[in-house]
Amino acid sequence: MREIKVDKIRAAAADLAKEANFVLRKDVLGALKSALLKEGDQRSRKILKAIINNAEIAKKEKLAICQDTGLPVVFGEIGQEARVTGGSLAGAIHQGLALGYAQGSLRRSIVKDPLSRGGSGFSPAIIHTEIVPGDKIKLSLLPKGFGCENKSQIRMFKPTASLEEIKRFILETVAKAGPDACPPFVLGIGIGGTQDYAAYLAKKALLNKVKSQKSKVKNTNQKIYKLEKELLKEINNLNIGPMGLGGKTTCLGVNILSYPTHIAGLPVAVNISCHALRSAVKII
Repeated sequence: MREIKVDKIRAAAADLAKEANFVLRKDVLGALKSALLKEGDQRSRKILKAIINNAEIAKKEKLAICQDTGLPVVFGEIGQEARVTGGSLAGAIHQGLALGYAQGSLRRSIVKDPLSRGGSGFSPAIIHTEIVPGDKIKLSLLPKGFGCENKSQIRMFKPTASLEEIKRFILETVAKAGPDACPPFVLGIGIGGTQDYAAYLAKKALLNKVKSQKSKVKNTNQKIYKLEKELLKEINNLNIGPMGLGGKTTCLGVNILSYPTHIAGLPVAVNISCHALRSAVKII
């Protein structure tokens, strides 16, 4: 059994808060640069250049990529041979993130009471955990802005629903999001499980790298990979474009996670991310 002190977890969470908000993921930045090369519309090119330039300045100057620094969502993989000592794992994550947000001069975006609203703060975060083999703890932070979160959807399909019906729902969700969710998007899609688990899978799918045309698909579910490619093509044909002003680049990537479900159901969830898809990982 390996002991991990909460101080270490707290420090890692603080670092994650700053890293995720200051440094745009390499795969997302790469997808934006690839989109710029393919984009023919001059206005869309100008917007993509501004997005890329903004990310480069944020990294250099240690500034927030977006003023909406999101509601922090943490995916924790807890090794079954790891033992947290000196306090609460969840408490250390909450405290560390609040500290990191304060140190990074990031926005206070969380209201304690969703109904009465009131003053805003840095915590609490949303924490998902799973027990995995090993003696380490892996924390993945996804700060989720709500311009795009508000446009996410879930639908409980009948088990007899066709693939075309599911695709239509996803395309309608993107079309309704339009400029409000700050395209170009990355889509996380969860298929299967229960209502809540499909939503969890859709959010978790955003942690996966944005696939390029050259991405290797060895050991990948080919049916899912084909659906991702088809959806990406059809979404980009919607002509919403960067910031909703038209062009080829409405979506940078589609990531799908699936899970077995009940014989009587077929949940499908769509979690939309704006172009500032931020996440960072620490292994303790």
